[in-house]
Amino acid sequence: MAKATKKQALGRGLSALLKDPENDINTATDKNADKVVGNIIELDLEHIEVNPFQPRSNFNDESIKELATSIKELGVIQPITVRKLGFNEYQLVSGERRFRASKLLGLETIPAYIRIANDQESLEMALVENIQRQDLDPIEIALSYQRLIDEINLTQEKLSDRVGKKRSTIANYLRLLKLDPIIQTGMRDGFLSMGHGRALVNIDKKQDQLALYEKIITNNLSVRDTESAVKSYHTDASDKSSKEVKKTGKKDPAVFVRKGIKELTDALSVKVDIKASDKAQGKITIPFKSQEEFDRIKKLITGA
Repeated sequence: MAKATKKQALGRGLSALLKDPENDINTATDKNADKVVGNIIELDLEHIEVNPFQPRSNFNDESIKELATSIKELGVIQPITVRKLGFNEYQLVSGERRFRASKLLGLETIPAYIRIANDQESLEMALVENIQRQDLDPIEIALSYQRLIDEINLTQEKLSDRVGKKRSTIANYLRLLKLDPIIQTGMRDGFLSMGHGRALVNIDKKQDQLALYEKIITNNLSVRDTESAVKSYHTDASDKSSKEVKKTGKKDPAVFVRKGIKELTDALSVKVDIKASDKAQGKITIPFKSQEEFDRIKKLITGA
């Protein structure tokens, strides 16, 4: 505890240094940069802005209040991380919950690590730091992975190295973004686990995803039950398709049949129907509405 107090006292001294315009630091090579960058410094909360790149969108008010109570008793145990924007201006990289809780308490300063980073580096640090947290929901993690791929131009392989996760794990999270937005919201609210989501994403049609989602919620289905339901869905869909083909006898006609229908229809000026089997056997049906039309078609076919 004495060591922490000594470090924070040093931080207060360095924060005074930063308030002197002549000692302003913009790069890691500036004068006094080695005294500031990477050290814990007490910064005024009013000079810190929230991170527009913050990948976390849900902040539970009750948990913020609980954290504020802890900070009131023990102080901010883990410093936040900020990047320098300009003279005495900073932006959060990580630690927004601690920042919010400190403001809720009415504190004037907060211990912080200062980093020198551009927008892309700040985004990457914020995303990776959030991914490493234990309390993010699967959709938040998936969205963070997608932003790293889109905005930092990382491949899944490079992303795997950055966050220390298997490529297959990253791919499984990214597949969750194919779920209907209503189901994604259900996962964010804790109604579904990632296991449920991984099973549901194997259903292509969104309306069928939603139908099974409602069954999961209503009947409190487990992940295993959901996987079985998805398997049954695919079996039923396959059986239904087979029965429809068997019932109607309709299959995609062969190329020669499709071509022949068009040629006969054009030649006879009536809509010809052709039914053919897999063995290229079948029959041609030529409709007529009157004796005159019958005679016309007969003449076209026989030439007499």
